[in-house]
Amino acid sequence: MSDTPGERIARARRRRGLSQSVLAGLVGRSESWLSQVERGRRGVDSHAVLTRMAAVLRVDVEELTGPDGGGEEGRRVYQPTAQIEHAMTRYDAAAASIGGRDPQGTGSAEHLGAMARAAYQSYQATRYDDTGRVLPALIIQAEAASQGAGLDNPQMCAVRALVYDTAAALLNRVGESALAWMAADRAMAAAGQSGQPSLAAASAWRMSYVIGSRSHLAEALELAMTAAAALERTMRAPDADALSVYGALHLAAATAAAAIYDRAMTASLLARARETAEATGESNRMGTAFGHVNVSIHAISAALQLGDAKTAIETGEALDLAALPAGCTGRRTQVHLDLARAYAMRRHDAAAVNLLVAAERLSPQLVRYDGLTRDVLTTLLRREHQPSTPELRPLARRAGVI
Repeated sequence: MSDTPGERIARARRRRGLSQSVLAGLVGRSESWLSQVERGRRGVDSHAVLTRMAAVLRVDVEELTGPDGGGEEGRRVYQPTAQIEHAMTRYDAAAASIGGRDPQGTGSAEHLGAMARAAYQSYQATRYDDTGRVLPALIIQAEAASQGAGLDNPQMCAVRALVYDTAAALLNRVGESALAWMAADRAMAAAGQSGQPSLAAASAWRMSYVIGSRSHLAEALELAMTAAAALERTMRAPDADALSVYGALHLAAATAAAAIYDRAMTASLLARARETAEATGESNRMGTAFGHVNVSIHAISAALQLGDAKTAIETGEALDLAALPAGCTGRRTQVHLDLARAYAMRRHDAAAVNLLVAAERLSPQLVRYDGLTRDVLTTLLRREHQPSTPELRPLARRAGVI
């Protein structure tokens, strides 16, 4: 029988020559908590703490969690991935560079741009399965049209950036981070050739989240801040698009700063985002959903990353989600999911389950594919008390956890 995550943590800790008290202090938990984890009495109920522990112990997260915690097993497979990957790896542009452009199969930039924006709206509404079904054909059409118009055509570069940005957002959300990185890289390259600074900055915003999800946290922070500084240099008379992306970049940076436990920088970045939101109001420009509500949503997530469940709950309970722009179902659902994590961290399991059920009503697909939510459900199942949480087990089945 394979060893438990607690035993793996204990072995890695001893290999690094650290005492329980030292390791616990470095990850922001008590020695008693770590002792219980290593003895299998409780699990690590925070992905942020697990990531920090892996960094301190100089191992991959998967080395601590084992195949059950870090691999495909227990994860709901996203069916459209293979078709999206196939579309992305056709490389028809190679034929154009060798034998000239093929004028057939092209579409107008206006038409393809409208399709790309519709696909992104579908993503923001958490219709992930529908979005995944339309993306392969959209990627192929955008590439074909780019060949017809010229791969350096600014209009078509903007379209390709929009298409690949949607692919990156979707793939990252459903846990396909490697392919998301590839899509985000293509979006950045295309946006850079579009001649639109706000679009280029928006692609950097997306990439910051994607590489952050792959534990490149310092790089994610640097990218977001570098892009924000570059965008600021173009903002002598900033328009609403530029301001929204500028604020969103600070939220991406705050997410990365919280993940590396830099409390001061996290607070500073959130404060700068709040200042920017004074000028933008609530909007969904450039697909950022940036505004005061989204700043608060990121403050909740940052508090959870920093292990402060109490602040996350206080911020979330005071939030007016009705102010969010229409169509941002994912943002609304995320608040319920984050609050469920916070209540689970404080062992208020009935409240956590109620919030997860409410999240499922808003977005079954987000609950189904979200990795952190699966972690919360697994934790709740370990200490299940059926009389107080009768909806937990049916929910876990629907989410594919059991």
